Amino acid sequence: MSEQARYDPLTHVAQPDQPDAEAEARAGLGRAIRDLGHAVSGHHVPLSLLTQATSTVRGLVDRFEEGSRRDRTELALKHFRATPSPPDGGELSGHDERPISGRASPWGLDPRIFREGDEAVAHITLRSAHEGAPGRSHGGIVAALLDDICGFVLTIHARPAYTGELTIRYETGTPIGVPLECRCRLDRSDGRKMYISGELTAGGQVVARVRGLFLAIESAQFLSGD
Repeated sequence: MSEQARYDPLTHVAQPDQPDAEAEARAGLGRAIRDLGHAVSGHHVPLSLLTQATSTVRGLVDRFEEGSRRDRTELALKHFRATPSPPDGGELSGHDERPISGRASPWGLDPRIFREGDEAVAHITLRSAHEGAPGRSHGGIVAALLDDICGFVLTIHARPAYTGELTIRYETGTPIGVPLECRCRLDRSDGRKMYISGELTAGGQVVARVRGLFLAIESAQFLSGD
């Protein structure tokens, strides 16, 4: 991508692709950990490989814990310092450490998120480690996804807020291994209160709905990390 431009959530404009080496390395590791989790959950392998993998991973854990502690506050807060809304049609991304959609998160779901008008639209396929009931996603995974995409509606409106209340209606089981689409938008605001709704669909069928109350705070308070 060295000759291309990418959307920068800090400035909300396309920027030359000049990735930070450590950030890219952490993103690659996060993806590898996620892929390993799905591979372990989704495949039969010899007992010897399970034992070998356990030893290897434990060794890596020990090496990483020898490093100094990281304070990720600044990494998260810097994404909220620009106030303009992202462009219509642009791809949205949160900070790399964001648990559900962050590139470096070991627990991420790997959604791709775009702005369409005033809606945040995510495309995602859930995988083996997300399975709850056979062939279906765990309900908590669906709830976390819907909460996270609602958060990108706040990005569109350039208004930081915290989740105050979240109601999930599961219309049917959410399938594993099937392309999904999630759409969320702001329905109305009442002072600090922001009411957001959305749907998760599979093949055009609604599988889950969300209604959320988000409580806006001043940018200065949010950026203080308090």
